[in-house]
Amino acid sequence: MTKDDKRRIYNTLKEFNGQKYTGMKIGGKHRWNYRDGNWNETKIAPEKWKFEFICNKYRIHQAPVGTGALNNTRYHWYIIADQKVNKLDANTYRTEMTGLKFKVAHKRPHWNHWSFHYKKETYEDRIINILEEVLETMKTTRKNRVLMKFF
Repeated sequence: MTKDDKRRIYNTLKEFNGQKYTGMKIGGKHRWNYRDGNWNETKIAPEKWKFEFICNKYRIHQAPVGTGALNNTRYHWYIIADQKVNKLDANTYRTEMTGLKFKVAHKRPHWNHWSFHYKKETYEDRIINILEEVLETMKTTRKNRVLMKFF
């Protein structure tokens, strides 16, 4: 398969549950290494912390040549996660995190605005829709006594 074939397949308009999209096909996978990441957190209430995580991530397997977004394309994700930690010694914790990552928007290098702007949406509209979807899924799975796949 040539570079042009891979690029064409990646950029081909696809459909999933009535939603049109481009990019990686549903079921595709990425594996990443995070090196020298910094996790900073501040306790803001008895059982509530504010955090930020900053680092570069690196593909474990190189992207096929000619696929993917242009350099300097920006992505905005919203992550809902379940974190479990095990204290190993005074200074070491093993962290396991599972969850869902939702695309809020993207911004191509030549665009002036994030993608939701072009759809006449706001950041808040996107986040509310994401949270409502997660809440509805949790209520449904609880009623059916089925564990959510990502927890």
